[in-house]
Amino acid sequence: MQTNPGKSQVSKFPLRLMPSVRKVAEEFSQKEGVSLNQFINLAVAEKLVHLQHEAWLASRPGPTADMMANALAALDRKPRNVPDAGDELPDGYESIRGTDEYRKAARLK
Repeated sequence: MQTNPGKSQVSKFPLRLMPSVRKVAEEFSQKEGVSLNQFINLAVAEKLVHLQHEAWLASRPGPTADMMANALAALDRKPRNVPDAGDELPDGYESIRGTDEYRKAARLK
């Protein structure tokens, strides 16, 4: 078998789907205008991306107290620019971040 250097090899894999699943997959593949094979490939690829993303998130370190304090300090800074019309805070708005209740809930000192 000759291989084309620019193309990846595609292997055949016998897939057994429950009849009800196959019927729905066929209906959606037709609506999307793609073959059932292409539809299944895309569905598997989307699921793999989702699982990889979840694994990546789980491997990341959680936020530290310093990170949280820096993020909240950034939110408390005065903006350099005046907000666009309609984006202003409502009259009488007061942030809860200065309250003891918030600090306790956010585990801040």
